[in-house]
Amino acid sequence: MAQADNLLNRINRQYSSLSKGQKRLADFIIHHYDKAVFMTAAKLGAKVNVSESTTVRFATELGYTGFPEFHRALEELVRNKLNSIQRMEVTYGRVSQDQILDQVLSSDIENIKKTLEHTDRKAFNQAVDTILQARTVYVIGIRSCAPLADFLSFYLNLVCKDVRLLHTSSPSEILEQMIRIDDNDVIIGISFPRYSMRTLKAMEFANNRKAKVISVTDSIHSPINLYSSCNLLARSDMASIVDSLTAPLSVINALIVALCMKKQDEVILTLESMEKMWDEYQVYSNDEINYLDDNMKLKFKKMEDDNG
Repeated sequence: MAQADNLLNRINRQYSSLSKGQKRLADFIIHHYDKAVFMTAAKLGAKVNVSESTTVRFATELGYTGFPEFHRALEELVRNKLNSIQRMEVTYGRVSQDQILDQVLSSDIENIKKTLEHTDRKAFNQAVDTILQARTVYVIGIRSCAPLADFLSFYLNLVCKDVRLLHTSSPSEILEQMIRIDDNDVIIGISFPRYSMRTLKAMEFANNRKAKVISVTDSIHSPINLYSSCNLLARSDMASIVDSLTAPLSVINALIVALCMKKQDEVILTLESMEKMWDEYQVYSNDEINYLDDNMKLKFKKMEDDNG
């Protein structure tokens, strides 16, 4: 059961045995978890007129090792429960206009640091090997995760022979695009709060077809890990106006680099072939001044000299 659900279940299960002060804490958290998550033990206690020590005892009474573990459970609750409007209200309530740049960049840096600290290297290496051994690699990401899926599939084409980015017009169309998936294939599902049911269904379908399943998500309690044998975890911003996916993009970047390092020779040949194709079909234009004849270049040079 997810940690977020466990917090509410623990409160409900033990509510009758709590002291009066602890019941006030429980009531406040149940009804105002979106505010409680930004409070320290002292501030949370002061809000309901109990001491900091009572707040800490409340956390241990619920079965947590201390307030930090309790607070992580509270973060999971908020992560899954807040809607977009509530996220905006919370963000505007804690960040002033002149702090936004510093706050957002600092938060992204912190997310990357925490992701690095808790990365499962074994799972990462397993994901690399699984992708390299797959016949077909399917990639899915919905809504705000769609750019991550697009980015990943674009670069996977440098390494893998058959990469399919699943288009998400409707749930049935997603499954139709996966109709031939089997145990020779792998699907990479990318999902962050609020989790996409369509991504979950695609991974369930792939799992039922015996395909390998890799998840890129924020927590071991993420629902898409139900069908994944290899979980790549990256921190995302818990509550903000927009989803912070800086850390997930870094993990995806590392995955691409690791795959390219494993198949350096093939990647080089692919890049050489693509460079020739780009030149032949003028995919990328050169700087416009390169198309000017020598006479025009001299005129531009004279104009620059005249202007000092």
